[in-house]
Amino acid sequence: MIRAHLNAEIAIAPARAWMHSILAIIGPDLRGDDTTSEPANANWIATLCLIVATGLLLVVAGQGAGRRGAEMASLLFWSGTILVIAPTSFRIAWPGVARSERLFLLVLLAGALFFHKSVYSPTGLGYHDEFLHWAAADDLVTARRLFLPNPLLPIASAYPALEIVTTAIMNLTGLPLFATATLLLAVLKGTLVAAMFLFYERITGSPRIAAIGCLTYMGCSTFVVFESMFSYESLGFVLCMLILAVEAGSKDLAGRPKLSALGLIALLLASLAVTHHVTAAFVAVYLGMVAALEALRRDVSLRFEARIAMGVTAVLAIVIPLVWVMAHGNPFTGYVGPVVESGFKALLAKVLGTSTPQSEQVAAPSQPLFMRLTTLFGILFVALGLATGFFRSLAMTAPGNLRSGWLAIYGILKRRWTDSRVVLLTVLACGFPISVAFRLTVNGWQIGNRMGTFVFIGVGLVVGVGIVHFWQGRAARGWRRIVPSTALAVIVMSGVTAASVDPIRGRYRVASDAQSIEHLGIETALWTKEWLGPGNRFIGDRVNRLLLAGYGRQDVRTKLNDAVYAARAFRNEKLSSDDFYALARSELDFLLVDLRLTTGSPVLGFYFEPWETQQGKRLSAAELLKFNDVKGVTRTYDNGSIIIYDIRGLHAEP
Repeated sequence: MIRAHLNAEIAIAPARAWMHSILAIIGPDLRGDDTTSEPANANWIATLCLIVATGLLLVVAGQGAGRRGAEMASLLFWSGTILVIAPTSFRIAWPGVARSERLFLLVLLAGALFFHKSVYSPTGLGYHDEFLHWAAADDLVTARRLFLPNPLLPIASAYPALEIVTTAIMNLTGLPLFATATLLLAVLKGTLVAAMFLFYERITGSPRIAAIGCLTYMGCSTFVVFESMFSYESLGFVLCMLILAVEAGSKDLAGRPKLSALGLIALLLASLAVTHHVTAAFVAVYLGMVAALEALRRDVSLRFEARIAMGVTAVLAIVIPLVWVMAHGNPFTGYVGPVVESGFKALLAKVLGTSTPQSEQVAAPSQPLFMRLTTLFGILFVALGLATGFFRSLAMTAPGNLRSGWLAIYGILKRRWTDSRVVLLTVLACGFPISVAFRLTVNGWQIGNRMGTFVFIGVGLVVGVGIVHFWQGRAARGWRRIVPSTALAVIVMSGVTAASVDPIRGRYRVASDAQSIEHLGIETALWTKEWLGPGNRFIGDRVNRLLLAGYGRQDVRTKLNDAVYAARAFRNEKLSSDDFYALARSELDFLLVDLRLTTGSPVLGFYFEPWETQQGKRLSAAELLKFNDVKGVTRTYDNGSIIIYDIRGLHAEP
């Protein structure tokens, strides 16, 4: 009997040892020492500024080589990108660095990455969403009226804060819109990083965790490009982080200072309500959940006034955006609903192995192997950081007498924690694998991308805690210094590789948004403004619509009427009677055809709209030139590649 028991013990000993090792890796023990730091090192700062400047010169040279089609473009661009990111990331993550030095280097890196994005299109706006807001800002400058309709993005007319701020700066400085937008975005980028650093520092009490959290956030797929575009999301997310930082910074205040903080939060919430819908919804959910956790929290030291103040803040965050939506209609559900529905259906189809919609069968844009591997390793390193930081992040907010091993998690389960914000953000970080899963589908990619913006706030916190309290620990020497810093540099690099299909500006590509914007389309749009005058009603493909709206100041439409999308008019080699009738009864003046669309398949899978029925099907010249034979249609402009048809004669046809 005893022998059998001993044999059983010997048999399970390896499994038990393996389990103990796993628990030691993911366990909640806190063993980092973040109390000592050196004074700010001016030599390091100057050296890194020089290295970053050199890297940016290589990035500029790479973009120039890409425009010329030179083979050296990739080598120059990516070597410059590595030079910008790697040394600065190493210094920021290095133990013992002064708080002020970390913050300066974070702002330096954020500014460098903004410049990195800007040189893709250094003389004008170059991304899809930027043109939508450019047209809205021009409308505000010329008409001096808010809430003018925006056919390309109808919901944007109800959120005019970005255009108000931009045009105000234009009036004060006399700068043109592009220069004003670039200046504003540069300031917003620095403000975002500073606010995020202060937020993390306030809830963790550690400048080192705060710096690593900000560095991790730069690995989000939206940081480099999406949050640096002239778009309402960029301003909205900065306001979001300011609200979170002010709320966390004022949590221990009382009396008049607390009322002043509440007033500032209310002002920021009102600004956010008129800036961006999704970000306002996130802030409302975040503050509502913090208030709920504070109500559930068992802590006799928590003042009743603090609970009331948190509740008032949550109510303001919910009520102010609702009042704004009710005052200007409710386009939010109609705008977001179809995207969410199609994304969830696509993800469920992938998981369950059922039939997928036609749009999911379109080949996704391909990237070079180097970019795909960098993104993959970035995801793996983030996953490791989450695995080793999740329970430690929760343990940080356990009461002091419960911070011994797994007792800290037991205390959290008993609703005994010191900061509800840390608990909420730690749980929020669990959304990271969900966002990655959505990005693996065509219809769900947009959901996963937008989720990442908010999920990475929690990811930054958890990864920062994991690196400081596990990977580096109290005595960070040798590999404990080098490996975590290298992983963080790869994470930031993955933010660049995941931000766009191809970050190097090259020759024209069919239906590729930024890569499709070039001089022929711009010159055509400028011609329409000069010779046809602004305000004509146009239809065309996705890219030329942007150029007509921005450079040409034309009234571009996406539909022939309320029920028929414009894409139908461009398909098929003959105009059907239904499409002819829709064109004849429409309010359209001109129709633009770009014959370059016939030279290749659409890079993004569609020519006109993401939901068009014939995604991936290549257009033919016969389909686009069929208007030559339609009675009542005349050719107004032809530069060999782009043709503009005058269809006003159709309106007189019976």
